[in-house]
Amino acid sequence: MKTKSLGGRRSFLKTSAGVMAAMPALAGGVHAGGAGTIKIGLVGCGGRGSGAANNALRADKEVLLHAMGDMFPSQLENSLNIFKKDPELAAKLNVGERKFTGINAFKQVIDSGVDVVLLCTPPHFRPAQIRYAVDKGKHIFAEKPVAVDAPGVRSVLQSCREAKEKNLAVVSGLCWRYHNGKRETMARIHDGQIGDIVAMHTNYLVGGLWHKKREPAWSEMEWQIRNWLYFTWLSGDHIVEQHIHSLDKTLWAMKDEHPVSAFGLGGRQVRVAPDFGHIFDHHAVVFEFKNGVKVFSYTRQQDGCFNEVNDFIMGTEGTCDVMKHQIKGKKPWGLKGRSQDDMYQNEHNELFASIRAGKPINDGEWMSRSTLMAIMGRMANYTGKLVTWDMAFNSKEDLTPPSYEFGQYPVPAVAKPGVTKFI
Repeated sequence: MKTKSLGGRRSFLKTSAGVMAAMPALAGGVHAGGAGTIKIGLVGCGGRGSGAANNALRADKEVLLHAMGDMFPSQLENSLNIFKKDPELAAKLNVGERKFTGINAFKQVIDSGVDVVLLCTPPHFRPAQIRYAVDKGKHIFAEKPVAVDAPGVRSVLQSCREAKEKNLAVVSGLCWRYHNGKRETMARIHDGQIGDIVAMHTNYLVGGLWHKKREPAWSEMEWQIRNWLYFTWLSGDHIVEQHIHSLDKTLWAMKDEHPVSAFGLGGRQVRVAPDFGHIFDHHAVVFEFKNGVKVFSYTRQQDGCFNEVNDFIMGTEGTCDVMKHQIKGKKPWGLKGRSQDDMYQNEHNELFASIRAGKPINDGEWMSRSTLMAIMGRMANYTGKLVTWDMAFNSKEDLTPPSYEFGQYPVPAVAKPGVTKFI
């Protein structure tokens, strides 16, 4: 099965600046300021994609699921069957024959007449998908992270700037930014309720995740895509795919100023079987900002260990427990009643409301910055070097495989700090 042709990111990066300069701003988005049915396309029908479509279909009274796309037919059908079992969602299904599979299913979904596309495939594919959706004038919901390497981040930044020129919405799957309790907590941090930030500590310590046993009929490439979590070219490693949520909150606290450097340590200690690809199972990274603030970040996917997902911000006049919405110090404060806020629904509610209002949200800058921060941490741990922001942003490491053909594709060696080179 030959499934090549996502489009070259390198050639895109060379031409996009000129295209941007020559492009006139469009005077309104799809359905801006008016009524009418909004047609949704889902790309990536796994658990997260199905969840995103569920939220999107509940976010607006006049929406229809118009098209679906996935690499694998069975996954698409499973997702569609879930929607059919819910009476509220079933009434908003109009997929018909618009069910597309294979590497270029995203193009077929986008070209099918949709207004909004939900991009929920493994992260590697996100830059090409975002670029194509913007080129075609579609509003976007993009799951996190938006890339797995620096060329991908640069591509997404260009695409999102073009989306802004076209008055297109780009909403990020970094969902904590859409949690009302976190918003109020961060507003108090920004208003100085703990004084000046001096340090942050963030943990994403959890057990192991799922993996799918290899079946005889699967090629190496298919097996890797079905187990995308465990391959850096597909997921970015779990520091990028999962811990990005924690790192994004630290950037948010810093008003989206990026760190200037990072160093750390990590490895593959427990999850060492070939079933788990070649990513690390633990990372610890220290990020430093221009003003001297340091973020001490830890993430681990190992069974039988202490688990915690939380963020702590230390200031000159107090401390904040972000997940508990609690401040201690000179100006104590605590939030009650919003800990169960549905941030997943909120992000889709706000996406569709912004489209209706003709004032589309564009999260492109900060979602790209958070993605690069996570990639920067991986670079530091894989190489064992101190990596600066400029090094990370300008990195030439492109994790794109030579082909997407369903055949043999060797698993890269596990990175060795001090041996693996920075590219």
